[in-house]
Amino acid sequence: MSNEKNPEKIQLIEGWSFDRVNYIIFFIGVLFIVFGYIIMAAGTVNSFQSLTLAPIMLFLGYIIFVPASLIYRGN
Repeated sequence: MSNEKNPEKIQLIEGWSFDRVNYIIFFIGVLFIVFGYIIMAAGTVNSFQSLTLAPIMLFLGYIIFVPASLIYRGN
């Protein structure tokens, strides 16, 4: 076997490059998650904050922004 690099195979680390945009999207997701938990803790048990607003923010953070930051590829 030769030690030459095969140009068709991309290693995970080489193909997984994070740009500034990825970090910004990830940071936005983390902010949504943190503020979602803060809003959930600040509201009473049966309030709009705890039952509706906080879960929506947590959903956006965990399910939308964090995976989007991992999937997004720039030019």
